[in-house]
Amino acid sequence: IELRATDVHIEPFEGELRVRYRVDGVLQQTSVASEVKQFQPAIVSRLKILSKLDIAEKRVPQDGRIKIRIADREVDVRVSVIPMLYGEAIVLRLLDRGSVLLGLEKLGMSARDRRIMNNILTRPHGIILVTGPTGSGKTTTLYASLAQINEIDRKIITIEDPIEYQLFGINQIQVARKAGLTFSNGLRAILRHDPDVVLIGEIRDVETAEIAVQASLTGHLVFSTLHTNDAPSAMTRLVDMGVEPYLVASSLEAVIAQRLIRLICPHCKIEMPDSEVEPLRHQFTNLPDVLYYGKGCRHCQGTGYAGRQGIFEMMVITEELRAMILENASSQVLRKLAASQGMLSLREDGMRHLAEGTTTIKEIMRVTKDEQLERGTHGVY
Repeated sequence: IELRATDVHIEPFEGELRVRYRVDGVLQQTSVASEVKQFQPAIVSRLKILSKLDIAEKRVPQDGRIKIRIADREVDVRVSVIPMLYGEAIVLRLLDRGSVLLGLEKLGMSARDRRIMNNILTRPHGIILVTGPTGSGKTTTLYASLAQINEIDRKIITIEDPIEYQLFGINQIQVARKAGLTFSNGLRAILRHDPDVVLIGEIRDVETAEIAVQASLTGHLVFSTLHTNDAPSAMTRLVDMGVEPYLVASSLEAVIAQRLIRLICPHCKIEMPDSEVEPLRHQFTNLPDVLYYGKGCRHCQGTGYAGRQGIFEMMVITEELRAMILENASSQVLRKLAASQGMLSLREDGMRHLAEGTTTIKEIMRVTKDEQLERGTHGVY
């Protein structure tokens, strides 16, 4: 928790028990004495007991949950156990309730993006999608959005898998597939509870997508997520799922794609030497006069980074975009039109952080490499 780890990996190998932490989105190995290997069965059994799993079952994956209190902080621990060649591997997902950022101003959005987001959140109905890979901060953005519109005259209901944080004043439902409670049938039940705002943890199939569309067209504001690399791909993904283009065009209000970039550690931040900056100027246009990096220190465990913030691609659905969606336009065509209307790409938003001296060019390239691959760019940007 003190290291800001989001996941702990306990992995058995021949003669070794390896422990790694995921800090700021990157796995880091920690030193473990070789003698710890002999305690592997005891460690696994203890974690299974705490998470109410079957300690005798070692042949199939199991999932559980532990609630612990560290000092004055409540931490939810999601436990995943999978049998491997040399024993059971465990991943602990740490959900620190005290660390959730319930404010758009804390997410790393620019003033411009906050204005756009505030305008989006005033919509009375329609679908607002947040897209990105696992671990890109989608849930935090959704929770911050709900917190902003959570008022006494609004009924908000969510259906999630899992519920990552408890939100005061918001009705939250946990998906329970074994009991028959899925996103699609849970959403149907929610709509009978007279909600104003609905959050669907993820749109995974056409049935859920179509119910979400119908909900938005009958006066509800619907939030959800998709796993796409950028904002324009969200529209084509819905069509590929089987949702009719005219329904996508009429229901969608905005798509926000996002990533999390690591921030330079303030304790070891220094200027990059000119000899290293000059070659970069031949690859990248519009670089700031001064670039920074972290040389590594005890505060950042030698990584040069400490903490993360979001970079965003805000795509507001205009009438021109609706017309293109109706024509079943490709994501490339939609991107070109949105860019002409002022949309900034993830990498362009990342360059803002570079200009502010809060991150590195290497980090921006790492988290936006999908842009480079999809558009065939090779450095110059």
